[in-house]
Amino acid sequence: MNLLNAIAQQFPVVFSSLNVGFLQTFKLFMATLLGAIPLGLLIAFGTMSRFKPLSAFVKIIVWIVRGTPLMLQLLIIYFFPGLVFGNPIWGSGEAGRFLAAAVAFIFNYACYFSEIYRSGIQGIPVGQNEAGQVLGLSKWQIFRKITFLQMVKRIVPPMSNEIITLIKDTSLARIIALQEVIWAGQSFMKGAQGISGQIWPLFFTGIYYLVFNGLLTILFSKIEKKLSYFQ
Repeated sequence: MNLLNAIAQQFPVVFSSLNVGFLQTFKLFMATLLGAIPLGLLIAFGTMSRFKPLSAFVKIIVWIVRGTPLMLQLLIIYFFPGLVFGNPIWGSGEAGRFLAAAVAFIFNYACYFSEIYRSGIQGIPVGQNEAGQVLGLSKWQIFRKITFLQMVKRIVPPMSNEIITLIKDTSLARIIALQEVIWAGQSFMKGAQGISGQIWPLFFTGIYYLVFNGLLTILFSKIEKKLSYFQ
């Protein structure tokens, strides 16, 4: 009973802190999507380029990014400029950590998205492109009117999986002390705002992820239904 009373008294403080942490998580999530979705398409074009040196170079970059842990990439991107060149380009404080985390996440997820784009584009029958050429369409018109719409239908399921994974991966940003939602929950174990030795706030961080994942799952399900016209 004493434990429940203590939780009831501490809950407003914890809830407020978790909200602030989740806002940081949400900002990182949105920044990653806004940057990685278009960048991934550009990288996909690079890997499919007929100019072999370019495609080979881009493929090596994608291989390195996909083959190494995101946590390692976060540490290198954040600490490398300052430790090696003596120039902490990201600045100081929470804003600097957020910028470094956003760059790391955008580049990492762009490489994953690029492979999804590539498989979606290459999975479209070649005959459709040839039919577009016969009709006198330019390469851009063929991509915009024929390839792109079908590619979107094909990539929604794998993209939705990656985006849901992104929500959980944002917790890795605490490795560079970005104060996202799990950082906020864990702080009450170490001592924050007069509360210490409490693990229950961490369980509430899971609720944020579950609710956010649930909403996205519903959203992607509706998108898939709207795109069912290609079936």
